[in-house]
Amino acid sequence: MNVIIIEDEKPAARRLNRLLAELNVEVSKMLHSVEESIEWFQNNPHPDLIFLDIQLSDGLSFEIFDIIEVKSAIIFTTAFDEYALQAFKLNSIDYLLKPIDDEDLESAVKKYRDFKPESQKISVDFNDIKKLLVNPLEREYKKRFTVKVGQHLKIINADEVECFYSENKGTYAATSDGRNYLLDTTLEQLEGEVSPKNFFRVSRKFYVSINHIKDIISYTNSRLQVKLNHFNEQEIIVSRERVRDFKLWLE
Repeated sequence: MNVIIIEDEKPAARRLNRLLAELNVEVSKMLHSVEESIEWFQNNPHPDLIFLDIQLSDGLSFEIFDIIEVKSAIIFTTAFDEYALQAFKLNSIDYLLKPIDDEDLESAVKKYRDFKPESQKISVDFNDIKKLLVNPLEREYKKRFTVKVGQHLKIINADEVECFYSENKGTYAATSDGRNYLLDTTLEQLEGEVSPKNFFRVSRKFYVSINHIKDIISYTNSRLQVKLNHFNEQEIIVSRERVRDFKLWLE
């Protein structure tokens, strides 16, 4: 199986490459922009399968099909739920919502292997796409949280949060002024609400902000300990299975 990845976020591309390797799928090429992809397709045999991010650094990946008649099966990767149905209209094999889940990826690869298309001509209705994209696409993440303090409501800006953590079945935001606020949410729900560029889930218990990391220390069993500027009530340990992705996130 000849597979390529088109993804503008290099840490995300490397993570997907690693996950595919664990499924015995070898990636022959990683591309990171519309321009680079067009040039590559013009000079190389087309692959069997493409893992294609929808939003690239220099435009939408659909623009590749304006220039190139791609005859490959496609699995879309996207953080934007509103594109899910569009992916099916483009006859893709499947789509994966970011952050990509191991089991979802395995299911998508199995779906491709079962389908085994000999040749797939991609037919794109760009007029429909342009109607969906009147304005440039940008994912909106939560910039503030409202918490209850006694009889009052307090607004906390996301950039004030050093970390989110769970304790006694509650989820808390620890802020740069040294206070902790109970949130009406879970860490799982926060994964789709906070910016992945600014926050990383280092363990089942902690979600840390890159803007408030003071120090990172080697810890036992190939783990890492994260020190934040003010939060010091508990040790924050990057679990061993997340260390590699955490290092990529820091780059």
